[in-house]
Amino acid sequence: MLALAWPAAAQDPPDAAGIPYRTEVIAPEDSGLAALAAGVAQTLTLRERAPTDAFGLIGRVRGDLPRLQEVLRAQGYWGGEVLATIDALPLDDPGLPARLQAATQAAPAVVVFRLVPREVYRIGRITVDPATGADPAPVRAAAAESGLSPGDPARPEAVLAAESAMREALRRAGHPLAAVAGREAVVDHDRHTMDVTWRLAAGPRATFAPPEVVGQVRTTTGLLERTAARQIAGRDYSPAALERARRALVALGVFESVRAEPGTALLPGDRLPVTFRVAERPLRAIGGSLSYETNYGAGAALFWEHRNLFGGAERLRLDGEVARLAAGDFSNATWRAFATLTLPEIWRRDIRLTARAGAVRELLDAYDREAIIVSALAEHRLNERLALQGGPLFETGRIGRYGTLDPFTLVGVVMGARWDGTTSLLDPTSGARASITATPYWSLDNGVTYTRLMAIGSTYLDVTGDQRGVLALRAAIGAALGATRDEITLDKRFYAGGGGSVRGYVFQSIGPRDAGNKPLGGASLVEGSIEWRQRISGPWGAVVFVDAGAVGEDAIPGTGGLRVGAGVGLRYLTAIGPIRVDVGVPLNPQRGDPAYGLYVGIGQAF
Repeated sequence: MLALAWPAAAQDPPDAAGIPYRTEVIAPEDSGLAALAAGVAQTLTLRERAPTDAFGLIGRVRGDLPRLQEVLRAQGYWGGEVLATIDALPLDDPGLPARLQAATQAAPAVVVFRLVPREVYRIGRITVDPATGADPAPVRAAAAESGLSPGDPARPEAVLAAESAMREALRRAGHPLAAVAGREAVVDHDRHTMDVTWRLAAGPRATFAPPEVVGQVRTTTGLLERTAARQIAGRDYSPAALERARRALVALGVFESVRAEPGTALLPGDRLPVTFRVAERPLRAIGGSLSYETNYGAGAALFWEHRNLFGGAERLRLDGEVARLAAGDFSNATWRAFATLTLPEIWRRDIRLTARAGAVRELLDAYDREAIIVSALAEHRLNERLALQGGPLFETGRIGRYGTLDPFTLVGVVMGARWDGTTSLLDPTSGARASITATPYWSLDNGVTYTRLMAIGSTYLDVTGDQRGVLALRAAIGAALGATRDEITLDKRFYAGGGGSVRGYVFQSIGPRDAGNKPLGGASLVEGSIEWRQRISGPWGAVVFVDAGAVGEDAIPGTGGLRVGAGVGLRYLTAIGPIRVDVGVPLNPQRGDPAYGLYVGIGQAF
């Protein structure tokens, strides 16, 4: 048996009417009943903040008896008993009030609750019937998903959970107005069982009516209703479809909150009205960051964003970044500046357009580049996981090595598809994602044409089943077809090494090198990673990983020398994703490679 005791209240002033007392709850040690009783018994919860006199204390203890009886029943002890005494006297003892009046702080009254659970009652017969005139088929199907079985402990919480599960099963089957028309639970004290009978009203199957959106101030109503209608209007009712429509409105980026409110009655034709209630975010945002690299010096980034430029959820973002600001020497600084306009739909169709224009200056080990870049990428989502994208791009500027820059102009067309079935963008624990792109390029300087192909895939296995131990796998393969390595523009060649590639190696360092030991890039790429992610305690986690990659001179992937890196990392989980710190070591380094690499970022490595 387990006895929990609560001491008497602090000494009351001489004129206070409160009776000093302490309370004990006695219950079987392994039942957990004592702690549950402490949360509901007012004799305990009101002891300090509501002093009472002798008759008030007796009434308080009497009032706790049915409450504690419910504690027993909530755990399936329907034949259990609650006993209470004060100073070892029953509550109806005529001498008890006088005994309480004599209580002092040094000798407080002692209230004892004894919980005697006896045998756990079990679920007996379970009956699920359709309401009068209702279709029995969906009701029987829902009953199979109740999760309640004969022989389970007869806990009210389990009965209500089964009821909820059946109602949700009916809703998933297209019955939005599913309800419980009746419930009867009969406790048989001779058999120590509880028989449960439900009557369910499935209601008609329904389709979604065109939705309504309310609460917007600056955003065009037509856009919002089209966005939601694409997901649900005219389709069979399901909670999953309703949630997809809600997320589609959230994805516009102009709302702080979006709430779906299904109607409580159907329109003619068994159509369900739905209202989405929205609250808009501030129109503008500004932000930035500072960084420092031990090898290159300081860096800074700044952005400004307008989230609803013309009232149609158009997003304009201006961002700039400068890095490698070594003290007193800005000649090696790199920078980029871009303006990005995102339209959520074009020609009133479900096609998102992202137009970008900007300039870059890069001074890397592999090449130096100064360029103006313009692109327009259209994306159409075929479903929640699969999207197609494509559009033109144009680049012009100068590119070269060792300070000698030659002019170049490229015209290209991006074509691709991506699929994402993972649980999270920054910290997936199960599922898979993949993307493939094909970009034909035409050089206006020398007429060379080639097509750059790239495929990337990753999968995540919840090995422990509780999202604490995850095996993550990644593979990438690329090839440039139609030209030799030396004919491909330097920045369009394939490189490997770095935090998002093969950890332990310097960025872009894997692959063929020139006489000065600088990367030349290649016409093909193969990469693979395996990583074990383990939650340790609270927000902390750790990883161990092995990465490998090869860059080949020709367009056949896998022909280059394979480089392997391995290491460990630390993760700190936040609301926006894990903060990542990895240390990688090159296992077969090339000449000049460092002994290790340190990588810090937000989100998992892949």
